[in-house]
Amino acid sequence: MVFDCIIIGCGLIGASVSRYLSRYKGNILVLERHNDVGEETSSANSSIVHSGYDPKPNTLKAKFNVLGNKMMSQVSEELDVPFIRNGSLTVAFNDEEVETLNELEKRSHENNVECRIIDADELQKIEPNISSEAKKALLCPTSGIINPFLLNVGYIENAMDNGVKLRLNSEVVDIKYIDNLYHVILKNSEELITKTVVNASGQMSDKIHGLLEEPNYKIIYRKGEYILLDHFNANFVKHTLFMCPTKVGKGVLISPTTSFNYIIGPSNDETTINDTSTDSETFDSLKESAKKLIKNIPYINVVRQFAGVRANSSINDFIIEESSNFKGFFEVGGIMSPGLASSPAIGEYVSELVAKRLGLKKNDSYNPYIRKHKSMKNLGISGINELIKTDESFGRIICRCEKVSEGEIIDCIHRNCGATTVKGVKKRVRAGFGKCQGTFCQEEVVKILARELNTSIDKINYSEQDTNILKVSLKGKKDE
Repeated sequence: MVFDCIIIGCGLIGASVSRYLSRYKGNILVLERHNDVGEETSSANSSIVHSGYDPKPNTLKAKFNVLGNKMMSQVSEELDVPFIRNGSLTVAFNDEEVETLNELEKRSHENNVECRIIDADELQKIEPNISSEAKKALLCPTSGIINPFLLNVGYIENAMDNGVKLRLNSEVVDIKYIDNLYHVILKNSEELITKTVVNASGQMSDKIHGLLEEPNYKIIYRKGEYILLDHFNANFVKHTLFMCPTKVGKGVLISPTTSFNYIIGPSNDETTINDTSTDSETFDSLKESAKKLIKNIPYINVVRQFAGVRANSSINDFIIEESSNFKGFFEVGGIMSPGLASSPAIGEYVSELVAKRLGLKKNDSYNPYIRKHKSMKNLGISGINELIKTDESFGRIICRCEKVSEGEIIDCIHRNCGATTVKGVKKRVRAGFGKCQGTFCQEEVVKILARELNTSIDKINYSEQDTNILKVSLKGKKDE
């Protein structure tokens, strides 16, 4: 079999490209080296849909950030993903930072982004917990927050609904170009043949490109550590709060999430690939920096600390292009912040490049909507009662912290790109995301996965292959 296109990587970008490419008639395959989609940068980020005021004008960052932000409302509706335009505030604490706000406001006009500077009085009214030392802020109402896990899964689920194939645990180790076709070699020595390739492999993008030719950029790995607080007070912070950016980065932010948790971070340290380790020294530094924005943050409500690795590029911009030496090889690399916000626009743009190269025709049966999630959080009491009448599994609460029912877990398993692991369930429906971090519900999640996947519980993994929850059965064992 010869594929029309193989997409390498199923993070937000690869998944988005696959979704928009499914609007065309073609034989499309997505390869992901992990045991689930979105396991790297796409699942460990700030969850911010940036407005687009910050990127330098006339860069790919600026272009796709602004376009992607405008698309996100429709995309989130079609993919049934929680998305809130809560707006952002970039806060200045001295005259020098006020001047930075003035420059950012000018840049926002160049990027055609709605922004305005507000004074301390207005800032205190809309964010009562902000530090009294704040002088002014740049208010950008089009900024938003989204669930990045569900966006990633939604992209690929919709693509699969429309005919795209996905293969997990499929790591690419070589690519050969023979007679105008690409031979993609997997770690298990399997060889796949395709007319075109989209390199959306994130942290691996320069290495994948290097299998064919020397890339004109290098990926620089930067680790961001985060602190996540429980949803203790819906009015603690309403907007996404940024510090004034510097040459080093955008600094520490404080933001609500779509689940009404609060996220603080990230750090910004050069690291190595896949280094998601965390340390108390960095978290202490984050807490000290966050004090500048809000003085009394209740860290007693911390439920998790985690890290993600960003695939920054050496040219400090997105790389989105077709190779001049290998026609049909499309590079989509260096997708750092604002990659999340840019993802739908990048996906649409790259899919059109691929479709044009292949001469693909439109898929007249394409449906941009996924099947709605059966989420009890969006229903009133009467709606919940009606749902339970039709399916009693929705009346059995498995995760008490996040109030996730058995019915919701079953639903997330039986979808295209459905959950097959404990972490997969956690990302999709939040079972295990609360205060106890799965202490009480993980055992039940394992049982449900085993039952619904028709396998034994010792075959259920936490995340990657060979991360089995149950290692040894003690049933019937005698003391030795």
